[in-house]
Amino acid sequence: MTSSPPPALPPAHTRARPRTQASASASVASLVAAAATSWTLLRAGRRLPSRLREPWERTNHAGATVTLLEGPAWVGGAVAGAVAGAAARAAAGTLGPRRAEGPGRPAVATAVVALAAGALGALDDLAGGTADKGLKGHLTALARGEVTTGALKIVGLGATGLVGAMVVDSGSHPAASRQGRSRAVGVLSTLVGGAVVAGAANAINLFDLRPGRALKVTVAAGLPMVGTAGGLGVAACAAVGSSLGVLRDDLAAGSMLGDTGANAAGALVGLALVERTGLVGRAVALTALAALTLASERVSFTKVIEANPVLRRLDEWGRGRP
Repeated sequence: MTSSPPPALPPAHTRARPRTQASASASVASLVAAAATSWTLLRAGRRLPSRLREPWERTNHAGATVTLLEGPAWVGGAVAGAVAGAAARAAAGTLGPRRAEGPGRPAVATAVVALAAGALGALDDLAGGTADKGLKGHLTALARGEVTTGALKIVGLGATGLVGAMVVDSGSHPAASRQGRSRAVGVLSTLVGGAVVAGAANAINLFDLRPGRALKVTVAAGLPMVGTAGGLGVAACAAVGSSLGVLRDDLAAGSMLGDTGANAAGALVGLALVERTGLVGRAVALTALAALTLASERVSFTKVIEANPVLRRLDEWGRGRP
């Protein structure tokens, strides 16, 4: 008596289609939720009593008073984007119970990193001094025995990046399984990933010197990583969406990210890179970030941008709108 053959599986591209659709719907939900939330929170912040708004007010490069409440609004938008993306993916119902845990990890990592990096930035915004600025300034202060808020932020961002990389790597990392890494290489990859998150947080902050500049860099860096399948790409969607929500106000020079928003934005861009890369990719990213940071101590990015016609036009695009 012969047994009947097992039922034929549908073609691979047919099986992959629902998962791709789930990834697309999650990306759209994350982008929309992040943009809508950051836009709403910034306007809500402007309605706060003056005693709550004043600590966040600063004078920008043009001598105008701007609010740094864009930073907390950006963080709130990013967290909302992470939650919305995870909820949309779960609602799609295309992942089995064994796969459901995977997409949750990037969402958790995104929310934790955005909140922690934003809190560290807020510490510098509200309690930081102006005497020691930049990596060199904070290290010089440490050499004198002074612990600045910037130095605390550097340590805190390192810890934040490490936690984010650990959460991402605790799941089934595609690059890891393909490379068959040993445990030692896996630990090294996570450490480098944490440094990438911290380095990117600092890098975006270096561009928050003119209206819209840091947000444009965030969108340009994050957009290619939006919509990654398999539950990844959450950090990129949250970063891009939240940036778009506050971009118009930033371009109009009415608000700016401050350290709160810039550190969180950079951290999520770094986390998005960590989600997509293994040890080699992370090492390359860390090298580039280190070079950028060191260059900022010697070269004015604003002068470089203004000296290049293409960069100058991109930098000035959209400014001055009411």
